[in-house]
Amino acid sequence: MEQERKIPAHVAIIMDGNGRWARKRGLPRTMGHAQGARVVEQILEDADHMGIRYLTVYAFSTENWTRPDAEVKALMNLLRTYMKTSLAKCAKNNVRIRVIGDKTRLDPDLQASIAHLEQETAGNTGISFQIAINYGGRDELVRACRKIAGEIADGSVSPEAVDADLIDAHLDTAGLPDPDLLIRTCGEERISNFLLWQIAYSELYFSPLAWPDFSKEELERAIDAYNHRERRYGGLVG
Repeated sequence: MEQERKIPAHVAIIMDGNGRWARKRGLPRTMGHAQGARVVEQILEDADHMGIRYLTVYAFSTENWTRPDAEVKALMNLLRTYMKTSLAKCAKNNVRIRVIGDKTRLDPDLQASIAHLEQETAGNTGISFQIAINYGGRDELVRACRKIAGEIADGSVSPEAVDADLIDAHLDTAGLPDPDLLIRTCGEERISNFLLWQIAYSELYFSPLAWPDFSKEELERAIDAYNHRERRYGGLVG
């Protein structure tokens, strides 16, 4: 049955529900984030085995800075740990890692760890894993527009040359295919400022499970739902 599935090349995930998962169990929110991080590693492995070529996850948004300082610190420490410990696993599994978002607000040591991990995995040819950190879709578009405006100002780009392809080339995801499937967990049905440009024609799947409960089986259910969609990209049924 699995061989008959059409596997989406690029899956993006809004990982929601870590805090609610922890609260339901009488645990601190940080424990939910820790469990969620473990699920990320497992789902990356599952996605690779299923033939997904690109996986993009929403780890920390531009709006998440408004959360309590202790929670933000815990999230950043989880990211630090991942950046420092994942290199061996990425080498073993041939994973390429790329961090999208405005990295300039991150602490210098985290920026350095990100740069090192990206550089060391750049030649890997397996699944491409994008982690969105300090990312917001509107912020990404603003930064892209500023880059293009600078190029117009210095004469390297003419205003007439600005088109969808040029904008796409200035986004954090430049060079990546758009997501075929966007998954959001924990029963929420909104986009929350994630990949606003890139998901113009993505199929959406809303899972009732909190992210720490997400599994290979639920990923398969999302892909099964994707297989029952007819993607027309604004055209008519054939």
